[in-house]
Amino acid sequence: MHQIEHLLHINAPLNKVYEAIKDVENIKQWYTTDIVDNSDNTKTFKWGEMFLIAKCNEIENEKITWEFIESSMPIESLFMTYELSENEGKTRVRFTYGNFSEKSDFYANQNFSSAKYLESLRQFCQTGNGEAFGSGSYRS
Repeated sequence: MHQIEHLLHINAPLNKVYEAIKDVENIKQWYTTDIVDNSDNTKTFKWGEMFLIAKCNEIENEKITWEFIESSMPIESLFMTYELSENEGKTRVRFTYGNFSEKSDFYANQNFSSAKYLESLRQFCQTGNGEAFGSGSYRS
C-alpha cells in the first residue's frame, strides 16, 4: 500500500486549524463549497458530479481522520488524516492520505490536489480566505 504524506506549518492557533478541518462551514471555505454534515457522523463532499462520503473520527485538537466509505471515484477504503501539534508558535499539520494500491496517474493527481487543498487550508487559517472548489477564488 502507498501513502501520500505532506508536512506543513500554519501561522494560526492549533484550535483554529482543528476547527477549520472539523467544522463544515469552515471546510466550505478551503476544500469544497458543497459539503453536508450527515446525522450518522459522516460528511458528504461534492466536486461537481463527483462525490465522497467519509466517516469522521476526531481526537479534539490532535487528530482528524476521514475514512472514505462511498465515492464516485476509485477511493473507497482510503483515508485522510490530519495530525496537529504546536511547533515554534505555529501549528504543524502532518497529513496522510493512505491505502493506495499502486502509484498510478490517479495517485499522482491526488498528491497534487492534496497539496493544493492544504495550501488553501493554510491561507484560510492565516488570512480568512481559502480557495475551495466551487468558490470564486478556486484555481482549476
